[in-house]
Amino acid sequence: MKSMEEQQMNSMNGSFTYSQIAKITSNFKTVIGKGGFGEVYLGILNADTHVAVKVLSSTSMQGYKEFQAEVKLMTVVCHENLVSVMGYCDEDGNKALIYEYIANGNLRQYLSEKSERILSWGERLQIAVDAAHGLEFLHGCKPPIVHRDLKPANILLTENMQAKISDFGLSRLFSTEASHISTRPAGTFGYLDPESYTIGRISKKSDVYSFGIILIELISGQPAIIRQGNEDDIHILRWICPLFDRGDIWSIVDPRLQGEFNINTARKAIKIAMSCVLPIRQRPDMSHVLAKLKECLDDFCYDFMLLGGKNVNLL
Repeated sequence: MKSMEEQQMNSMNGSFTYSQIAKITSNFKTVIGKGGFGEVYLGILNADTHVAVKVLSSTSMQGYKEFQAEVKLMTVVCHENLVSVMGYCDEDGNKALIYEYIANGNLRQYLSEKSERILSWGERLQIAVDAAHGLEFLHGCKPPIVHRDLKPANILLTENMQAKISDFGLSRLFSTEASHISTRPAGTFGYLDPESYTIGRISKKSDVYSFGIILIELISGQPAIIRQGNEDDIHILRWICPLFDRGDIWSIVDPRLQGEFNINTARKAIKIAMSCVLPIRQRPDMSHVLAKLKECLDDFCYDFMLLGGKNVNLL
């Protein structure tokens, strides 16, 4: 008799054999990404549908448990700001997940100093709203789902620059009664809620903290861990807190924008981000964060229209 996990996996859109996976990817011809799970290959499904095929590496630290977790979760959730799982392979030790193909890569690439494409202020606000939509949906599921590994590399951008959250291998389902789960620390250094890695307790507020760090990165262009050459690396919060305390918005916003941003909405966005990284009892939930970000985006669009397409709103 099949286990519950196997029954859930077989209820997906499609179970694929390893030979079918090889055919879809043209014998694993084109690598388009790599993560803790393994390499990701470009594939073609049904003649004209591009897909991303993530193949579990034999040396992967995530392994079969995370493979099952991702399949289990993504068979029951569907949202326009979450990357869709279209199928899976689990055959004789060969494991793979088939995702919708997201054309424009991940947010980390665009925030890198090496990126030639600089995200506009409006695009940054829209990406924040999109990601907040996806996360609020996960937290509102019954039972709630906590992602546990939110970071720019796990926010993918479509050809229209719509943001979608990906990589659910570390996600966990909560019972509806539980306010937190005690578990081993997991995720990426720099984005982990202090409560998660000190006492191993995760909750929906753990994701809110991670989202706050991402929002600071979107606003500032700085990475979560700032390299300082010969000096010690510092966390982005150590960098932004003194600037925030003295209201120095111009020193916080990404200098690559060259002043082309709306300072009123920048101030609001920074305030929202900083609320997300407060001590856990003071952090808002994602529905509140989403509402505030939508207000911020609406204000930007209104001011942008009034100023005839100019981003700068002088003090």
